[in-house]
Amino acid sequence: MKNSSDGSNILNITLPIIAQMTVYTFMSIFDLMIMGKFGGNMAVTVIGISNNLTNVFITIFISSGICIGMISFISRFLGARQYELAKRYCSIGFILGVAISFLLIFILFILKEKLLYMMGAREEVLKYSSNFLNINIVSLFFFMLSSVMNSILIAYENTMIPFIRALIEFALKIFFDFIFILNNPYKVMEGSALASFISYFTGFIFLFYYITFHMELNLFKLKKGFIKDAKNMMMLSIPSSFEEAGYSLSRFLCTSIIIHTGSIAFAADQIANTVETISITPGMAFGITATTLVGVNLGKKDYKKLKKVSYDSMFLATIIMCSFGIIFLNMSPILVKLFLSSQEREVAYWASKCLAIGAFEQPFIAISTVFAGALKGMGDTKGPFIISCITGWLIRLPLIYYFIKTLGYDVTYVWWITTFQWGIDAILMFLFFIYRVNNLK
Repeated sequence: MKNSSDGSNILNITLPIIAQMTVYTFMSIFDLMIMGKFGGNMAVTVIGISNNLTNVFITIFISSGICIGMISFISRFLGARQYELAKRYCSIGFILGVAISFLLIFILFILKEKLLYMMGAREEVLKYSSNFLNINIVSLFFFMLSSVMNSILIAYENTMIPFIRALIEFALKIFFDFIFILNNPYKVMEGSALASFISYFTGFIFLFYYITFHMELNLFKLKKGFIKDAKNMMMLSIPSSFEEAGYSLSRFLCTSIIIHTGSIAFAADQIANTVETISITPGMAFGITATTLVGVNLGKKDYKKLKKVSYDSMFLATIIMCSFGIIFLNMSPILVKLFLSSQEREVAYWASKCLAIGAFEQPFIAISTVFAGALKGMGDTKGPFIISCITGWLIRLPLIYYFIKTLGYDVTYVWWITTFQWGIDAILMFLFFIYRVNNLK
C-alpha cells in the first residue's frame, strides 16, 4: 500500500481514473467521427443506438454492480491485512464477473432485436444494428472482464495500469478502424466491430497477464465456501445495480417527457447534458476513490482516517466540479455552439441556458457521488439505492411531469428541478454517511 499524505494519495488514485474515463470518451468521439466520415448518418445511428443499449447493460450489471462489490470487499481485507482473504475475493469476483458477462451477452444475443426495437430502431437501422451486435458482442465480453479486473487493481490502489490499458485500447481501436475501413469502406460497421474486438481482447490479455504474473493472483482459484462468499458479494452488488437501474429508468422517463415537448427542447437538453458529462467525470472518479480508501480504512478500523479521506475526496471533487461550473456559467453559449451550426440559433439559446443552470448543481453532484462511494466502501449499497429512488422517483420525475407535461413550462425548468433533486440527494447522502460512521464499532 502506498505511504503518502491523504490528499496526494487521493489524487494519485483519482487522476488516472479521470484520465482513463477521458480516454474512453475521446475513443467514442473519434470512433463516431470515423463512422460519420466513411459510413454516413446510417453508420452513426447504428453505432449510437447499439452502444446505448450495451452501455446500459455494462453500467448496471458490471460497473455499478459486481465491480463495486469487489472494490468494497477487497479493499476492506487489504486494510485489515488479511491478504489471503483479499486474494480469495479477487477470484470470487472474477468468476462471478465471467458468469455475469456470459449471461449478459447471451441475453443480448437472444433479445437484441426486441431490445433495439424498444429503443426505436426500425427497418434498416434495426437490421444493421442487429448485425453489428452479432459481431460486437464477443468484444464486449472481453471489455466486461477487463472492467472486472480493473476493480481488482483499483482496490489495490493501482489505477495507473487500468489507465495504460485504456491507452492501449484507444490506440488499437483508432488504428484498426482506419485499417479495416479504408481497405473496405463498404464494410464500415463490420470493420468497426472487428477493430473493437482486437482492441478489447488485447486490453483483456494485458490486464490478465499483469494480475496473474506481476501480482501473482490466481483468478480461477476456487476454495471451500465459494457459494457462501459469492452470495455475500452479490448481496452487496445487487443494490448498487438496482441504484443505477433505477436512476437510468427514471432519467429515461424524464427524457421521454422532454421529447414530447418538441425537437428544439430535446436537442437543447441533450447538448447541455453532453457538455456536462465532462464535469461529472471527476465526481465519478473521486467516488470510486472514496469507495477504495474507505474500504481500506474500515479494514484497519481507523474510523478517524475513514472520515478524513471521505471529506478530502468530497472537497477535491467539489473544487474541480465547481471550476467547471464557473466555466459553464460564463461560457455556455460558446460551448454549445461547438455542437450546432450557425442556423440552429434557438436550440443554441436554450442549450446555453440549460448549461448555465447546470453550473449550480455541480457541488451537489460532487457531494452526492463521493458520499455514495464512501457508503459503498463501508459495505452499504442499500442506503445509496434508497436515496437514489427517493430523489429520482419521488422528486425529479413527478416535478418534471408536473411543470413540463402539465403546465407546459420550458426546458430550463428540467434543469432547475434536477439541481433541486441533486441538492436533496447530497444532503441525504451526507446525513446517511454521518449516521453510518457514528455507528461504526
